[in-house]
Amino acid sequence: MIKQLGDIFSTFSERFMPEPIIFAFLLTIVTFILGLFLTDNSIITMVDHWYGGFWNLLSFTMQMVMILVTGHALATAPAVKKWIQRLASQPSSSAQAAALTALVACIFSWFNWALGLIVGAIFALEIGKAAYRQGVKLHYPLIVAAGYSGQMVWHLGPSSSSGLTVATSGHFLEDAIGIIPITETAFSSYALLNSLMLIAVVVPVTFFLMSPRKENELSGIEDYAPQFLKEEDPNANIDTSNSIGARMDSVWFTVILLTLAVCYAFLHFSRNGFDLNLNIVNFIFLFLGLALHKTPVRYMNAVTDASKGASGIILQFPFYGGIMGMVTLSGLAVIFVDAMLSIATPETLPVITWFSAGLLNIFVPSGGGQWAVQGPILAEVAQELGVSVGRIITAFGAGDTWTNMFQPFWALALLGITGVKARHIMGYCMTLLLIAVPFYVIGLTFFP
Repeated sequence: MIKQLGDIFSTFSERFMPEPIIFAFLLTIVTFILGLFLTDNSIITMVDHWYGGFWNLLSFTMQMVMILVTGHALATAPAVKKWIQRLASQPSSSAQAAALTALVACIFSWFNWALGLIVGAIFALEIGKAAYRQGVKLHYPLIVAAGYSGQMVWHLGPSSSSGLTVATSGHFLEDAIGIIPITETAFSSYALLNSLMLIAVVVPVTFFLMSPRKENELSGIEDYAPQFLKEEDPNANIDTSNSIGARMDSVWFTVILLTLAVCYAFLHFSRNGFDLNLNIVNFIFLFLGLALHKTPVRYMNAVTDASKGASGIILQFPFYGGIMGMVTLSGLAVIFVDAMLSIATPETLPVITWFSAGLLNIFVPSGGGQWAVQGPILAEVAQELGVSVGRIITAFGAGDTWTNMFQPFWALALLGITGVKARHIMGYCMTLLLIAVPFYVIGLTFFP
């Protein structure tokens, strides 16, 4: 049944799913119209809200470009690439490859969403290449979708935007709920059991069962991204002349800069604990990549190659900033959330929180930004109904990432790395979204 469901959604996605840029434009128009009809904002006011948010993601856009290029360059370093290729060569069928890719993506994403996004994408690419070399038939779009599936679990883990926010002294809800340690959110039994259910069972098993079994249904990487099958010489652009300029591409520059980087990393973690925010992850990726490529020019060549997939991020993120501006500044977000929470009881509040967060995530695909909008309302309702705020934060995180399987916003980096189109993978992602519903309802309602 799961395979048939995957086939149905995949066929639908192949036919009707627009490119991510068109999806962003359509969502912009829909949000604008909803703002006019559901709020008292005028056309001029909605235009102001749109522009008011348009450039709010500029720094985040650059962070995402950096995570893409540094992560890609790190994964293509000879030592790392060899390890990934060894693991990627293990599956002997498409179903095994899909399940293994999903498991790898989910494990890394639970620790850190950015790390999981890049590892999942690179691993999917290497699975596709290894299968081609070994003559193993697999369905490459399904493997890439599995590489994206980790984005459905990250907000339940230690990189949870909402969990880290409320655990930080001085956060914007401190007067209302105080400081809530991470042991009551990401490391609570409630969050850990829900995470384990998704990572160890729901996601990998769903992808295993979705895999086509007939050979004529399998399409490998050669049908979608043949450009990646050509192994490029990493030394092709290296100046091998004996000039002074060429000899300056020395490993000693790398040693000196690595010394500075290690000193700062030690300071960061000694001051802040295990704080893996996006900036420090990018910092670590950058210098690990530099170390593994050994010289500055070799590393620069790897980054240049990786940057080819960043165009989607650069163009589309401002439009999502505009959508977020309209949703938050017009009051649409409050209307959506209030409508859901008006029917909540202590028993149903976690599931209603999950669903409302999932709905809002389609319009505000940023965990931190969404928590800023939804957090005050959820905290107030949780206290009124006598429900643990930590429990509600976990349910919020589950919803925030659940509809990532419908929203191609976070897939942009993965699409750039793997060479497929959104329509090739979103049908499988939407199948996972649907299959996961009863598991979310059971876990969020009954887990201790």
